[in-house]
Amino acid sequence: MLRALGGSFRPGRRRFLASATAAAAGVTVAAAGLSGCTVPAPRRTGPTADPAPGMPITSSRRAQLMQIMAHPDDDLYFMNPDCRQMVDSGVPLVCVYVSAGEHMGKNPVPGDRTPPKADKAAYSSARHQGLRQAYAAMLGLDKFTPWRKGVMTLRGDRQAEINTLTNGNRRVELVFLNLAMHIPRRYYAIPDLWNERALTVPSVVAADSPVHRSSSYDYDGLVDTLVGLMERYQPTVVHTLDPDPDIQHSTEVKRKKDSEQKGYSDHADHTAVACFSWAAMVRWVAEATEGGGAIPGFVATAFRAYYNRHWPKNLPEAVLQRKAANLVPYGGDPDWECGNPSGCGDYGVGGIRPLTNKKGWVRSTHYRYPGAGPVVTTGQDGRTTVYGVLGLRAVRWRETEPGSGQWGSPDDLGGGPLAPGLAATTLLDGRQLLFALRFSALAGHHAANEREIVVLEQRTAGGPFLAWRGLGNPERVDDRGRRLGVPVAVTAPDGRVHLFVRNADKGVSSRVRETDGTWGPWLDLGGAEVQDGLATAVDGRGRVHLCAPGRGSVHHWTQDAPGHPVTWRPESGLPEPGGPVALAAAPDGSLELYYRRPTRKELTAIRLDGAPAHARPRFDGYGRVGAAGTPHGPVLLGRDLRGRVQLHVAGRSVTRAHGVVPLEAATLHLGPQGALAVGLGADAYPWSWASHSDAI
Repeated sequence: MLRALGGSFRPGRRRFLASATAAAAGVTVAAAGLSGCTVPAPRRTGPTADPAPGMPITSSRRAQLMQIMAHPDDDLYFMNPDCRQMVDSGVPLVCVYVSAGEHMGKNPVPGDRTPPKADKAAYSSARHQGLRQAYAAMLGLDKFTPWRKGVMTLRGDRQAEINTLTNGNRRVELVFLNLAMHIPRRYYAIPDLWNERALTVPSVVAADSPVHRSSSYDYDGLVDTLVGLMERYQPTVVHTLDPDPDIQHSTEVKRKKDSEQKGYSDHADHTAVACFSWAAMVRWVAEATEGGGAIPGFVATAFRAYYNRHWPKNLPEAVLQRKAANLVPYGGDPDWECGNPSGCGDYGVGGIRPLTNKKGWVRSTHYRYPGAGPVVTTGQDGRTTVYGVLGLRAVRWRETEPGSGQWGSPDDLGGGPLAPGLAATTLLDGRQLLFALRFSALAGHHAANEREIVVLEQRTAGGPFLAWRGLGNPERVDDRGRRLGVPVAVTAPDGRVHLFVRNADKGVSSRVRETDGTWGPWLDLGGAEVQDGLATAVDGRGRVHLCAPGRGSVHHWTQDAPGHPVTWRPESGLPEPGGPVALAAAPDGSLELYYRRPTRKELTAIRLDGAPAHARPRFDGYGRVGAAGTPHGPVLLGRDLRGRVQLHVAGRSVTRAHGVVPLEAATLHLGPQGALAVGLGADAYPWSWASHSDAI
């Protein structure tokens, strides 16, 4: 079982502790107390950026995507179609594969009863070849197009293989660190590297690689290597796997069959590499700001992995087929003449097998932190303000002129290190509250690993903010507290603020802010298991409602009357959702739900009592939908089947065909320019797109 996965924080700005002493290179060091072995000095901790605001932020406006994976193919299974859409738009991509993916060294051919020979160096090489084939095809080239291969020198004089391929303005680089998945007495080498001080893990030298020597990694060595790569490439978008997977209790047989770690819904390597990745981002920010430097301007996104098999599938057929097609050249075929003597792919994964695999990993793409998009407000001067998370900190962009769609430099609001996405609500006096999920401690070696909900409160309407304040965690144990979801909040007509968050039991917990600014205790609202992607709103009678996507239905909590407690309403009878839901007011003051059912491209529009919505527009696409009620019917925001942003306004849908590729969800904002879609782009900067409709 993986416990306490993450990188350690200490208060204070731009401080480092002493560097750890490296263990013997290229070999496994046994735990303390075994004869002839020494324990390294306490490792350097990964400091956090100071939560205080006001630091400068780098803003190059050039886009660069970096993906950090545990195994070859994690990106193809879990980070698409997002990755594919950015590559198609010309965003350069660098993929960092931490493990060699060598497992037991066997590459069985489906249908061939001859047992394959074990050769870890060859199997690792075959998986590398599969990736080259997949990304060559993604770039629009023949899958056997030759790549430029080379050796990259990393921090600590370590070496990695780098493969590079370009096609016009599109560029992909593959970096293979190739840490061993298994070493003597350590079946899970990388998770143990996270957890144990007295351990080093060697790299595997893949067959036919330009790298000819093994490198050795301890905890700090791997974090430093990832920081060095971030410093080299200066990514504006970082994709990782899930650092805090759901608690999942399965039978031992089922767990092993599904390759999941005991007690959690993911592979142990995925979790460990995700935690190393987040620790590296924290250290990158700390190193960059040492001595007054600027915060790197990047957006981080974490993707669920084996979680996908436990919940309804969320990709419609057209999106699924395009995603699964990326795995055909990766899986390859032993009869192909690819030019790699060790093999032409990961043979058990190609063809139609991703679609026939009962685990269904390829059939969904889920974000670990599925926020509803950046927070968007309109100031008294008519300028739009956007709040988001950049460099693991909260930031604010202001429009240079009302309606211009041009943005000034980001203002640092501090608060880091924060998970992606902010929630917001406005008090009755016009003051803004911002909520976030903070990595308040992130430490390996079984040290503190804590998450908390934090709030930033405006001092006066439109004015400066007070200091960040911690609201704690509804869970009392760190391991459970890591499973928190993204907060959502709403202000009731009586002035109370209701804050909601998904908890470790996959239920919902809540805190209420009274009108005098004091917060009540965390309360478990009960109810059935839900996914993240909560939605909250107030109906025409002044009652607070909360909806969340469950396994077989949308689950609903509300008040009997304004001012009463929010409680679960069982047996809602609402159709099964495939992911996050949206709430919007109907003309009669009731609330309506908008979402997509599993594997469906069509939009579901339904009242909370199960009756059809007042309007049921055609709005085909996939993923999260944003919705707002108007007297003329709902305004909707989402993605079409090609991943482009689309708006539905005044009974018709329009598509945003140009501009930077959007990241995750965009925000629907009804402002002076009409229905405004606002999001962050691959350049880590806001974009906006107005419908200019008079019917709002």
